[in-house]
Amino acid sequence: MSTKLKTAQEAAMLVQTGDTVTIAGFVGTGAPEELLIALKNRFLAGEGPNDLGLLFAAAPGDGKERGLNHIAHKGLIKQMLAGHYGLAPKLGALARDGDIEAHNIPQGVISHMYREIASGKPGVLTRVGLETFADPRLEGGKINDRTTRDVAHVVDVLGEEFLYYKAPKVDVALLRGTTADKNGNISMEREALKLDNLAQAQAAKNCGGKVIVQVERILKDELLPSRQVEIPGALVDCIVVAEPENHVQTFATPYAGSLDGSERADLSTTADFPLSARKIMARRAAMELPSGGGVVNLGIGVPEGVAKVAAEQGWLDSITLTAEPGVIGGMPASGLDFGTAHNTEAIIAQNQQFDFYDGGGLSLAVLGMAELDALGNVNVSRFGTRLPGCGGFINISQNAQKVVFCGAFTAGGFEAEVQDGKLHILTEGQSPKIKDHVQQITFSGRRAARLGKPALYVTERCVFALHPEGLELIEIAPGVDLDRDILRHMPFSPIINDLREMDARIFLDIPMNGTGLLHAAN
Repeated sequence: MSTKLKTAQEAAMLVQTGDTVTIAGFVGTGAPEELLIALKNRFLAGEGPNDLGLLFAAAPGDGKERGLNHIAHKGLIKQMLAGHYGLAPKLGALARDGDIEAHNIPQGVISHMYREIASGKPGVLTRVGLETFADPRLEGGKINDRTTRDVAHVVDVLGEEFLYYKAPKVDVALLRGTTADKNGNISMEREALKLDNLAQAQAAKNCGGKVIVQVERILKDELLPSRQVEIPGALVDCIVVAEPENHVQTFATPYAGSLDGSERADLSTTADFPLSARKIMARRAAMELPSGGGVVNLGIGVPEGVAKVAAEQGWLDSITLTAEPGVIGGMPASGLDFGTAHNTEAIIAQNQQFDFYDGGGLSLAVLGMAELDALGNVNVSRFGTRLPGCGGFINISQNAQKVVFCGAFTAGGFEAEVQDGKLHILTEGQSPKIKDHVQQITFSGRRAARLGKPALYVTERCVFALHPEGLELIEIAPGVDLDRDILRHMPFSPIINDLREMDARIFLDIPMNGTGLLHAAN
């Protein structure tokens, strides 16, 4: 231990110019904050390193300064291969503005890439990303003109089309755990997620690289129980004990036992969720929840409200809610806690969760929707000047048995209220979200229609369904005028066969009849 235990500044000196660095974390959880600050400080002091490559599944950050935002500096970073940039906007800006070479590919592909690197394989073979912007026949995941290197390749395997994503060599892994023992074994008992820490450590080690782990504390005179060890000491080169402020459980929650499974929270009461446009969408999406033990993924944004609706209605015991970084069961958390869950039944590795997702294990996915077009294509990865990236959206939407997309019909100043069971639009949004063509294809409506995948598109005023010939308008909210409030804001005419009114119970500020509604909807 004496040789492995170092200060954060000493650990940062182990990163060399030109290294490819993989970094743990997801949204507001699991970021090795102490290590990232030390790396930033070394660079700003003129001590290097320069021209690093970054490999990460989902950029941990707070949308401002923390997480990967610390190392968003020209000269420090040369290239990135990443699944999501949303909470690290400073890093995303370097990519968007062409200051570095950068790719965005599905989060689950990168999560699996760690395992492939560790096992000596050259990359990931998968169907995930076909006919989306990750497909090299479209954009190949390239974010800017400076990026010319191909990461994704179309290959034929026994007459079937796949994408092959080439994996880089990993030189350094910056990871995080809770406790290190005298042999350098690492546990994660106070961490809300396991993420890919073990696979990342194995990948770096088998590439001849270094594994640096940030922890809360050291056991100086004893060993951890073997079943608690998440990263074996044989894989660990360097351990840094973080300052408490740089090792919070999430960027929103300093510590909650209900997030790591050591305590149980009282979920019988939930935060107030007023009847609004957001709740209308969450309620309508919740009506698609499967009864009888179905497994569900809820995305960030409007879909987070589905968990609140399910709790209000008493449906949580009828379904299993999950999130892509590895939580199964319980009540999914939101905001900078997103990806974690209170009272979760299990926390598994992120790559194992994506094994289940990619194999079709999800009964339903409820996901966000930034742009929608006539073919049923959805964009959540790049719009206007924003570059959140795809995250796990492509893995989830492409492979779930059924998918529901949720998003406001217009954006930019939209206001509405619900009175007497009807939706009243007070101020129309300045930016229609339904386009002739989405800026980037994160979900391919054409592919889904060809394969017969059920898909719904839920807004506060109407519901569309994926039809073999495009987008079909199937429901309209009470109080909404078809021509004035819907068709005039669309650049194309949707298919209309059997238009009906949305369920009236959605627009009443009372419970929607308990579990009976859930069963009736399925």
